[in-house]
Parts: sequence; structure tokens; C-alpha cells
Amino acid sequence: MNQEILINTVKKLITSPKGILAIDESLGTCRGRFEKLSVPFTEEKRREYRELLITAPGIEQYISGYILVDETAFQKTKAVVPFTDVLIKKGICVGITAYTGYAPFNGTEEKVTEGLNNFSDRIKEYKKLGASFSKWREMIRIGQNIPTENFLNENAKRMAEYALICQREEIVPFVEPEIMIDGDHSIEKCYEITARNLDVVFSELKSAGVYIPGIILKTSMVLSGKNAQNRADSGKVAEMTIRILKKHVPKDIGGIVFLSGGQTDEEAVNNLNAMNKIPNLPWRLTFSYGRAIQNPALQSWAKNPEDVSGAQKLLLEAARNNSLASIGEYK
Repeated sequence: MNQEILINTVKKLITSPKGILAIDESLGTCRGRFEKLSVPFTEEKRREYRELLITAPGIEQYISGYILVDETAFQKTKAVVPFTDVLIKKGICVGITAYTGYAPFNGTEEKVTEGLNNFSDRIKEYKKLGASFSKWREMIRIGQNIPTENFLNENAKRMAEYALICQREEIVPFVEPEIMIDGDHSIEKCYEITARNLDVVFSELKSAGVYIPGIILKTSMVLSGKNAQNRADSGKVAEMTIRILKKHVPKDIGGIVFLSGGQTDEEAVNNLNAMNKIPNLPWRLTFSYGRAIQNPALQSWAKNPEDVSGAQKLLLEAARNNSLASIGEYK
């Protein structure tokens, strides 16, 4: 593995005041969003929408990297220019999601991440397309007697294997252990589960020989469950999230970015802003949001597909707001 290449990619991705735009929704998630807005769920409609997101003029002021799914990585603009080429020409890093889905773990309600079987071959193909980073997501639910230790261990082993395959190809791995917001758990319970899981994940990464300064942690914030009573405000979210990162993430981590994961657009930007108002943070903390940045543009495009520039302006505005939050200057 070439550590210098990994470090240079990490630096580019976490450049201030930029963040990452995730447009790697699964087909199921994309179908749900389109159908809710009465948009036909066809490959061409998905391509049109992604072209809007990728070709937005000036987006490179606020976005350092785009995360794509396999389908998007091979798509082209109406003018037959590969999406990956459009991004690279703008100076934006290309990332392609590695995992392919989830499977029940040992016959339980827990779902373990899948996608390692042919990943060594796929990552080489993605590299040829210009990818410089990738992403692997764990989906961890808080419930009665879950998550179990065996589940956390198995998920972490798979994540470590993925990360090592990436680094051997000079691809920066994003490791994304998402604690789901679903449920009525307290913010304290979320803290407890997040801490347990981060310890397991980094133990496995180190055991596998993964180069920690050459990875980016894409983490969920420490949040109350979305159905909890008296949900914690942004000040509490910021304080507890920073505390957990300081205690349970290696100091030499390449970078830390947050997923929006079920938060409203405003919650996502306000929580990030609150964290970046805390002085003397040991790392730069920025965003890797999907829906929280795309949402206004998607709503606009669904209503008026001809007004692409109008939707792109809304995308830029959302990206700018989160860019400001990444330096604690969102108002």
C-alpha cells in the first residue's frame, strides 16, 4: 500500500470548508423517494436526476467528494460524458460504495453487511473509472437485547477486510458504522452502543493491519431515538458526540465526517454547526450527507423537471449551508 497516496486523498477530502455529498442511495431507497414524489422509477429518470446533482455549476466550492453507487459510476451525461469524468474535471474526488446489501445474521433481526465476495475485482474496476475512495456501511439497530457482541464482531471483521482491500489498491476506505435513529432510545443509550461499537471496529481495523491515518470515519452522531420523548437538543448532541470521538476514536484517524441518518435537514446542519463551535477540536469535523443536502433539489425537480438550474441552485444553497456549519459559521 502507498501510504502517501492515501494521505493525499484524505487531505483533499477533508479540505476546509468542504464536505462530501452522498448520492449512493440503494435502489430501494431511491424508489421510495421517487414514488413519494410521483417521479417514474426508471433508469433514465435516475440518470437524469444524478446528472442534475453531478453537473451543478460551482458545487466544487463546497463539495470535495461524491459517493456514487455502482449504477451511477457507469452512467453518462446526456452529452455522453461519463459522470466520473465530470467530477474529476471539477477537482472532485470520486467514491464508489463497496457493500451490496444486508443479510440476516444467524437467523436474527440483526442484519450484517455483504459485498466482499467479488470486491477485490470490483475495486480494480472502480479505480479504472477514477475512484479514489470507497464506502462500507454497518447498519446497527438499538433494541431489546440488540446489538449483540457476536454481531458487532462479525460486522467489524468484514469492515476491516474491506478497508485492507481498499488500501492495497491506494483507495481510501470510508468506514461507516451507523447507529440507526429508529426507536425510542435515549441519547445516553445511543452513546453506550456507539462507544461499544467504535471500540470493536477500531480493534479489528488495527488487528487487520489497516493504516489508520489513511481511512475516514463516517459516523452517526450521538442522538436520541427519533421516537424518544424529550429528544436531546443540538448542544447536547454536540457535547456527547465530541466526547465519544475523543474517547473512542484513535487520535491519528485520517478524518471524521458525519452522516445525516434520519435527521431533518435543519437538525443535520445545526448539529454539525454546534460541534464546530466547540473550541480546540483535535480534528476537522465535516459532513458526508445525502438526503439532507439533496432534499430541496429533489423536491424542486420532481415538481418541475424542466427547471434543472432552479433545482441546482437549491442544491448549492444546501451545500453552502453545510459548508458553513463545517466551520461553525452557519446562522
